[in-house]
Amino acid sequence: MGEAFPPFDYAAARAGFSLDIPPDFNFAFDVIARRARENDRTALIAIDRDGENVVRHSYGDLDRLSNSFANALMALGAEKGDFAFVMIPRIVEWYQVLLGCTKTGVVAMPGTNLLTAGDIEYRINRADARLAVVTAEHADKVDRIRANCPSLEHLILIGDAGDARDGWSSLEDMCAGVPDTVDRAALPATSSNEAMLIYFTSGTTSMPKMVERDHAYALAHSITGDYWMDLREDDVHWTLTDTGWAKAAWGLLYPPLLAGAAVVLYDGEGFDADMHLKIIAEHRVTTFCAPPTIYRVLAQKDLSEADFSSLRHCFGAGEPLNPEAMRAWKAATGCDIYDGYGQTETINIVANFPGMEIRAGSMGKPVPGITVDVIDDEGRIVPDDAVGHIGVQITDPWPPGLFYGYFRDDAVTADAFRNGWYYTGDTATRDADGYIWFVGRSDDIISSAGYRISPFEVESALVEHDAVLESAVVAKPDDIRGEIVMAYITLAPGFEASDALAKDIQEFVKQQTAPYKYPRAIEFRDALPKTISGKIRRVELREEAAKG
Repeated sequence: MGEAFPPFDYAAARAGFSLDIPPDFNFAFDVIARRARENDRTALIAIDRDGENVVRHSYGDLDRLSNSFANALMALGAEKGDFAFVMIPRIVEWYQVLLGCTKTGVVAMPGTNLLTAGDIEYRINRADARLAVVTAEHADKVDRIRANCPSLEHLILIGDAGDARDGWSSLEDMCAGVPDTVDRAALPATSSNEAMLIYFTSGTTSMPKMVERDHAYALAHSITGDYWMDLREDDVHWTLTDTGWAKAAWGLLYPPLLAGAAVVLYDGEGFDADMHLKIIAEHRVTTFCAPPTIYRVLAQKDLSEADFSSLRHCFGAGEPLNPEAMRAWKAATGCDIYDGYGQTETINIVANFPGMEIRAGSMGKPVPGITVDVIDDEGRIVPDDAVGHIGVQITDPWPPGLFYGYFRDDAVTADAFRNGWYYTGDTATRDADGYIWFVGRSDDIISSAGYRISPFEVESALVEHDAVLESAVVAKPDDIRGEIVMAYITLAPGFEASDALAKDIQEFVKQQTAPYKYPRAIEFRDALPKTISGKIRRVELREEAAKG
């Protein structure tokens, strides 16, 4: 289990970095179609919800399927630059649609499968989308709002006969009537700097914003795959993510397929720990990425009988990973968890790299090719260990994988890009060795009696307590201290909420960190509110705490 990585020469990697992005790069043609021609092999291991039906799809399969959809789009009258709302679970059609859109220049807008009808309406109308491509389980949602979406012209259905619904076309029927080959020269030419995808932010602090990703974004993810993920051609890679979250671009699409690896695509609902452990063992998963919540849940299980012998490299993203979960996973699997940091607006920009010293709780160091630092409101780099904004320096050439601004939102863009930096909206510290330590969202910092308190630091202490499964820490207004630390906690199996347990947890935190940081208020919850991407909605909890 695990792999002894050779020492990572960080300075050499940064000094020797180069990335050539051709002016007409198109991922679907230049990676998928090329691999289909030159070295066709397994690209997807598609597993149904029961874990029993497994279908392997090659790079050639993806090329042919996406060719069919590209031809179907052209026959439908879709044009380069049109927007297509896409809501498809973890099935092969997700690749077929996204890659087909990429070939034609249609801009796909992936949406998570947890979106409501109102969420869909908001996204379609914000982009003036002409097309919607959804599975049968979501068609009712689109039908409820289609009259409110004047730009919407074409409805494409997956998994059901299109003629069974008024105004819908069947993806299967559309693709059956067209060739599965395509002449690239006959399609509208796409440039590397033209729009390829629109992702919506997860909305932890505001309404979701539109983040436009160009064709170069796909190739920039070679940084993500080469350094943090350490992907290789013979890897079987599995990232746990919904297809509507930008993390899917990281874990299910660009880095692993750039590397020529095989991707596990499990169409399961929720998180079944036993099923996930079975898949790792049976399909010989070598590289694995999961959000911290999943690692924390698995840390509560008896993993002594699980087969982790195929795993060589594990990593996490989405929120900072607590040291206790890292220790538990290491003990069970032999693998460290390499934390990484990035956003919908970026690629992976800070990471712990294989072969580099891991400092538990740190996100690591800036990736090669991108300058990331901790800065103040005026764009000045702050001293070591001081709290500041995480910023990406604007360079010439433009930092790889960094977006250019929020779509149709100049004011928000201007606030994010200033003083020669992109302000991520997150805060951190940097130690003397260049490691970056996440503190919180810029509006998450708790100011109590003159102290600035990181919610994450308190959360890290909380999860060390045996009773705490998951926690979220926010500021609660206080007449005396200005703000106090408020902790919302879900309990591990076998524990029941009580005043005595709350007191015990408070005393425990006082022993784990500076006593002034302990949660003066604790509320036990069955579950914490989360975004559709699985991040804790601290904005909602802050609002609750503010109301008392």
